[in-house]
Parts: sequence; C-alpha cells; structure tokens
Amino acid sequence: MRVMVDRTSGVPAFRQVAADLRERIAAGELTAGARLPSERELVDSYGVSRPTIRDAVNLLRTEGVVVAEHGRGVFVRRAAQIQRLARTRLSRAARAQNKGAFLADAAEQGFTPTTTVTVRFEPANDRVAGILALEAGAEVTVRDRVMSADGQAVQLAVSRLPRVFTRGTAAEQEDTGAGGVYARLEEAGHAIGTYAEHVGSRMPTPDELSTLQLQSGTPVITVTRVAYREDGTPLEVNDMTVPADRYGLSYEWAAD
Repeated sequence: MRVMVDRTSGVPAFRQVAADLRERIAAGELTAGARLPSERELVDSYGVSRPTIRDAVNLLRTEGVVVAEHGRGVFVRRAAQIQRLARTRLSRAARAQNKGAFLADAAEQGFTPTTTVTVRFEPANDRVAGILALEAGAEVTVRDRVMSADGQAVQLAVSRLPRVFTRGTAAEQEDTGAGGVYARLEEAGHAIGTYAEHVGSRMPTPDELSTLQLQSGTPVITVTRVAYREDGTPLEVNDMTVPADRYGLSYEWAAD
C-alpha cells in the first residue's frame, strides 16, 4: 500500500518517511529483528527518491531504532537481551553463594559469564576524590573489567577504591576470590551499609564502540554505583557502561 508524503506540510520528506517507519515498528507491524523492505520497495511505497529513503533510514540508525548489517540489509533493533536484576544482586547472601552482581544475572538468565580484569593504582582525580571523600591525588586501587556473556562483551566496569582500604588484601588481585571485592572489604572490617546508583545514558566513546563492538547509533547506559560503609564512609565508586541494545535495568522495592 502506498503511503503518501505530504509535500505541503513543511516537514522534510525523509522525516515523514522515518516517522511512518517508526510508527510501524512501534505498532509491531515491523517486529524486532525483522528486515526492513528494500530500498526499491520503500521508494515505491512512499513515492520518493532513493536519497530521501537513505536519509530516512540513516535517521533511524542514528536514533538506534534500526541497525544495518553489511550485505544483508537493515533490521529493526532487537530488545535488550540481558536484564540487570537489582533485587538481591549485592546482598551478602548472594555473595556467600558467589552469585553477586554479574554472576547473578548469568545464573538467572542462563548465559556463560567471563570477565577479564586489569588492576592498577593511580592518583584520584577531582571527581573520584570528591565521591570517595579523599584528597585529590590520594592513591586509589583501580579494577578495570570487561564482562562478556557467551563470548560477547556486554559490560565495562571500572571500580576505584581508596588504597588505604585495599592494601594487603585480595581486592588488589585480579581474582579476588568468592564474594568479590565487597566480601574482601567486609573481611577487612569495612561492613557495607548502603549503595547508591546513578543511571544515565550517552553515546559511546571510540574505545567503548570498539570494545563492545557496537553498531553505529547505539547508545550506552551508564551506571555509577557508590558503596558506603555503615558509618557513611565511601568505599568504592564503580563506573559501569552497558550497550542499550543488550541490557535492560530492572529495579524493585517495597512500597512504604
């Protein structure tokens, strides 16, 4: 069925085409993973030129609505594949079973998790010093991780902890042992009282684009978590980056 473009509306033709395709996707006429009609078919459907169709599809790519696969065509982006479950991922019970955080997501959803870890030490910049209540330049332990699900990188996480709390502990080793860094902190006498998470979104940096093997136009979700000792002292700031097309965030809490 031919969809007429209103050439008197003042809205560029390519934006009208993009809007119609967007509506068809939202309505489920074009489902997640479905291939868009060919460029020739779209030209015939909308009665516009090939450049107009290309501009419309490029706009949808920039928005992250569709992805182009070389030699195959353009497809509706699939929904997030991994749900980051926030109910008990950081609980002591989960850590005791070695199912904290990423491992908990893997156990719940059936993917095979792998993590590569790099540990280094650096002076705290102004941002990190402010979050961790340190003097600028104070030494921090940095745990830089790439987390993969079934061999595909799905999360980048960089934790920074005051080195005064990690020196001489397994928190400074690539393999921290069962329960992870939080278990090691508590063993050292730093009982964790609360966590705070701050969620945002942005476009990826070139390094993130490469490491996560992202399609052009794919945004990332950012999660910054701060862990506090029972007396309110900050123990860690963890900056996490996940692809918006592979991850969903699920939060649940009781009503007061």
